[in-house]
Amino acid sequence: MQSHSITTRTRKRGTAECQDAFFSDLALKTAPSAKNTSEKKKGTSMDSPALEILHYKDDEQSSALLLQLNKLREENILTDIIMCADNTEISCHRNVLVSSSPYFRAMFCNNFIETQQTKVVIKGIGPIILTSIVDYVYTGLISINLDNVLHLMQAASMLQYGRLFEACSCFLQAQLRPDNCLSMIRLSDMMDCDSLREKAKKMAIKSFTDVSLSEDLYELSLQELMEYLDDDRLCAEEEQVFETLVAWIHHDPISRHGTISNLFKKVRLRHLHPTYLFQFIANDPLIQSSTLCNEIIESVRRLMFSVGTRSIRDLMVDFKTLWAAPHRCSYNDTLVVMGGRRNNEQTSREALIFDEKNQKWQRLTKLPVRLHKASYVALHSILYVLGGLTTNTNCSQVSRTVYTLSLKTNQWRTAEPMLEPRFAHQSVSYLHFIFILGGLGSDRQLTTSMERYNSMFNQWEAVSPIPEAVLHPAVAATNQRIYMFGGQDATYNPVRLIQVYHIGRNMWSKMENRTVKNVSAPAVVVDEKIYIIGGYTRRVIAYDTEANTFIKCANLKERRMHHAAACLNNKLYVTGGRYISGHNLIEDLDTLECFHPKTDTWTHKGTLPYKLFDHGSLTLTCIVQNWKKS
Repeated sequence: MQSHSITTRTRKRGTAECQDAFFSDLALKTAPSAKNTSEKKKGTSMDSPALEILHYKDDEQSSALLLQLNKLREENILTDIIMCADNTEISCHRNVLVSSSPYFRAMFCNNFIETQQTKVVIKGIGPIILTSIVDYVYTGLISINLDNVLHLMQAASMLQYGRLFEACSCFLQAQLRPDNCLSMIRLSDMMDCDSLREKAKKMAIKSFTDVSLSEDLYELSLQELMEYLDDDRLCAEEEQVFETLVAWIHHDPISRHGTISNLFKKVRLRHLHPTYLFQFIANDPLIQSSTLCNEIIESVRRLMFSVGTRSIRDLMVDFKTLWAAPHRCSYNDTLVVMGGRRNNEQTSREALIFDEKNQKWQRLTKLPVRLHKASYVALHSILYVLGGLTTNTNCSQVSRTVYTLSLKTNQWRTAEPMLEPRFAHQSVSYLHFIFILGGLGSDRQLTTSMERYNSMFNQWEAVSPIPEAVLHPAVAATNQRIYMFGGQDATYNPVRLIQVYHIGRNMWSKMENRTVKNVSAPAVVVDEKIYIIGGYTRRVIAYDTEANTFIKCANLKERRMHHAAACLNNKLYVTGGRYISGHNLIEDLDTLECFHPKTDTWTHKGTLPYKLFDHGSLTLTCIVQNWKKS
């Protein structure tokens, strides 16, 4: 027996030695030779290099291990701690709990009493929730629903399961609606959940018109409501902002009555329709009860009714900041192109709106009639089409009709007609006025007459006539004045003249200027400068009204006339028109060009759906996605 044992050990030792010899020999055979190494350095070896190290990763190992641990837990094998909630006991492995949560690591890896206990009571968590969380620790699976999400979220926060906490947050985010987002914000504050708070507040801002109708709005504190009303991103019209703050005060009038002054400062009065401001807001009992609110409204009244005799600089200090408040980001300034001659054929009834983000044109409702050489202007987010020569009848007539289009309804309506019929005239808006200048009257003769529309009283009135009648001048309004540049006289000769109308004084002045020589050119105001673009010339000039000087800008690519221009986001957009080709031929355009005043450069922005001239181009403001194509 002893001899046999020694023989066996000798045989085993021999086998081990053989294995060592085999692996040593294999290593020598697979190791790169000096020759091969030299060839590799020279880059002459054609053989692929041998793999010296294999980094193997078993993707199933971790999940398989977790499943085996869960089986051991279910069979109560090697468990060393019992988690207790009410009368429920759950056997677990300490090392698994410690590995899954900083909470349990602190509990079992420090000198706390739980390190010596075999049973630990988890207070504040029910047995069903604790069982679900333990199952989640061992399997990575858990079911979240409306019945358990709040309890799970509280438990995940307490036990420091961050991913489970965020999963609960994601579930709640999927349930967000305008009528519950304010409640979700309160919940997120209680749970200290940033992701839910951010998503819920974003919805409250984006859907504020609907949110303002919910009962939860009345539970907001003054500071919370002011933060919403002060937010540039708030998606609501200013009328809605005012009505919301009034409703909030009326919900608890005794304690909230004194907040009207602070809240009213959050309404951006410059962007309210004057009729709404002076006929509705000014007569509201809450506003009338506040001295400061009355002073603010009186400042607006003086600015609008005493045009030219009082400027913003002369008004109360607080009002300057309020008046300068910009449009909220939810308001979208958009380019609208209206009317004109399409493809050198008949007069167009089309109204086009430009989607600047997607660089595409969409069509609005067509104008009810065809109008030749009407004028186009925007006031209080309303598009006005004024006068023109009707072309859809057997006998064309000079019109004094006024059509209006709101992007809210995308429907045309008729407004108070002008005092005189006219076409080939100019129109410009300033504050709550629309001014109509010159053109051709019902006798088809050039006229000097001028009239203005007061949108607060829905009335037209005649004002001082133009000193010198001109056709197709460039017209713009700024700093309480209307500037009329160039144009042509009754004999079609260019007029080198600047005519200035002082709005408050109802007076004209004129001055000759050799720089001015434009016909059928638009004028646009950007940053207190008036840009005159083309007009049978390639030249672009900016007029500084304060210094009474002209600044030369980058030229157009071709001599252009009968085009239109508008200011959008501090850039000039020039649409269509006609140009004189190299062969002195007049051709129509469908181009959309953009001028950047800060860089003095032109960029091409695409084309119109068709060639167009003698049309209107203007900027309308609307709530984003608040209009629909009819």
